[in-house]
Amino acid sequence: MSEALQRFSFDTEFDSVGRVAREAQRPKRLFPAEEVEAIRAAAFADGERAALASVAAQQANALTQIAMACDQALPRLAEVAHEHRQGSAALALACARAIADAALEKFPQAPVLAALETLAREIDAQPRLVLSADPALADGIQALLEETARGLGFEGAVVVKPDGAFARHAFTLDFGDGQAAFDPAQAAGRVTLALEAALAAEGLHAEPLIPGSES
Repeated sequence: MSEALQRFSFDTEFDSVGRVAREAQRPKRLFPAEEVEAIRAAAFADGERAALASVAAQQANALTQIAMACDQALPRLAEVAHEHRQGSAALALACARAIADAALEKFPQAPVLAALETLAREIDAQPRLVLSADPALADGIQALLEETARGLGFEGAVVVKPDGAFARHAFTLDFGDGQAAFDPAQAAGRVTLALEAALAAEGLHAEPLIPGSES
């Protein structure tokens, strides 16, 4: 089986009278300085564009990774912030109760006198005012209570009744048409329930802990 013959190509061809009809272009071996500089600049520009494109691609990928990490972290961050608020509220309540207990120990009669001043308009026409309180609070408060009531314009009788069923520092003021009561433990419990309800309603949608951190 014969193989197809490949035509031979001459670099230089002559016509019938011996003149050069076609001459193959030879590779250029020498370049002027200006052309070399232009080639170098073009190659540098191509390399710079390729490098910038690679950096841009890496930056875009890094931003995508950061966005994904933030999406995963933000729900947990909200949980941590909520736990921080709960812990801070519990600490604040504990401090407030400690301060209130110390104040009541030092000034046990202050809540009674404050309640009396608040009820001044309700008791001024009443014939009698009855204070029921734990024995420690009732002891020695009769004269002070009468003096305060007289200063408020109350002309009726003031009666103090010690009652062992009352918790420490707890009392009721009965003035016929109404009654006012105070129990430190119950008051602290109501404050705690109100704060817990507020935190629960706020949930994980509270304002950011750091001002200006919202997006």
